[in-house]
Amino acid sequence: MPLPSSRRQCLQYIAVGVTGAGFAGCVGDSPAQSETTTEDSDITQVHAEYETTDVRIESAEGDRLGTVTAAIADTGELRYLGLSDTENLPENRGMLFIYDSSGNRTFVMREMDFGIDIIYADSEGVITSIHHADAPGPDEDGNNQQYSGQGQYVLEINKDWTTARDIEAGDVLVSEAIA
Repeated sequence: MPLPSSRRQCLQYIAVGVTGAGFAGCVGDSPAQSETTTEDSDITQVHAEYETTDVRIESAEGDRLGTVTAAIADTGELRYLGLSDTENLPENRGMLFIYDSSGNRTFVMREMDFGIDIIYADSEGVITSIHHADAPGPDEDGNNQQYSGQGQYVLEINKDWTTARDIEAGDVLVSEAIA
């Protein structure tokens, strides 16, 4: 079977043919048909159709290290899509993946156009691990770029954002969306 030529065709092909994988989202969430469309006027706002929350990252001692506005991915459909439909992220923007409980998760870089930091955090928001994920190369689809971690929350932001702010495991994500 020939590979689809456009990004939309590829996403549709993968969504129909591969029900157990994720797009820069958790492996294992399954997609559902979406009736949501983005108006041309909404293009200026990243993830205009998503709810958002401000996520503050603090050191274990309570010092503020940085803040991002994150689109909330709290359903199987939104977690499955992840950032794969995003061309780039403005500075201090991201996506917060929310699960009902803490668990082992694997995120992938399928169909990503840019590198990201993937931050895993437990049920208290304490960061358990951080991965610095490169964008897939020109002839790669990102299927083999898998990043595993333990957590109830996963925050994806621009690559090396955490490095620039000295964010590490043990620091804390603070947000209204985090219990």
